[in-house]
Amino acid sequence: MSRPDLDDLVRLRRARDRMDREYAEPLDVAALAHGALMSPGHFSRSFRAAFGETPYSYLMTRRIERAKALLRRGDLSVTEVCMAVGCTSLGSFSSRFTQLVGETPSAYRARRHDDGAAIPACIAKIHTRPLKTDRGEGARPGART
Repeated sequence: MSRPDLDDLVRLRRARDRMDREYAEPLDVAALAHGALMSPGHFSRSFRAAFGETPYSYLMTRRIERAKALLRRGDLSVTEVCMAVGCTSLGSFSSRFTQLVGETPSAYRARRHDDGAAIPACIAKIHTRPLKTDRGEGARPGART
């Protein structure tokens, strides 16, 4: 597929920003596409061409990143974290979490996380975001392997 044109890129970035802001809301491709003034199929293809992953994959990665932060706090159950980040199925959440992070949400919550306490969130986000190779999609540029 060809790269999205400039107008499409602007709308796709807005949709991606919306996913970053409203990750806990019930977002689906149809709603995101509508907001971007695109058909769902065109939106999905253009999003993948622009950002290297599907809208669903991007949204779930954001949700898992937020879930990791909530689980590190330790004051919420895995089910509460699942619902807080916008997932409605504990089984799907746990499967995706395990796939991206390499351990179950319960195991992640149970282990110590003192090492990264002093790291600024903007730096931690860069180093804790799951690599695309973990999802079988090829490493992102500049990633350490």
